[in-house]
Amino acid sequence: MVFSSKFITCLLVLTVYMAAPTESTITCGTVTSTLARCVGYLTNSGPLPPDCCVGVKSLNQMAQTTPDRRQVCECLKSAAKDVTGLNTELVATLPTTCGVSVPYPIRFSTNCDKP
Repeated sequence: MVFSSKFITCLLVLTVYMAAPTESTITCGTVTSTLARCVGYLTNSGPLPPDCCVGVKSLNQMAQTTPDRRQVCECLKSAAKDVTGLNTELVATLPTTCGVSVPYPIRFSTNCDKP
């Protein structure tokens, strides 16, 4: 009986591990379109529009798994290369400005592969 319960426990742990998502369901298109309203603010071209913070909060809600957070990170770093004149201070503080807590610094040098 002891063997049986240990075996079942082991199977449950294995099932949970195997069921854990390993790939993101978030696309870079979703990331960029969700934050498109922030570009003017982040390039010192205008005030912070309310839609920007709605996008930040929405993206934070979408990125609940490690693969999703890594994907969002990579997409943001890639998209940032295409935007001229980004204010790095505004980029770094955008989550806090919008009332979102992010457990890692927002920088262009951030290693997206670190959990």
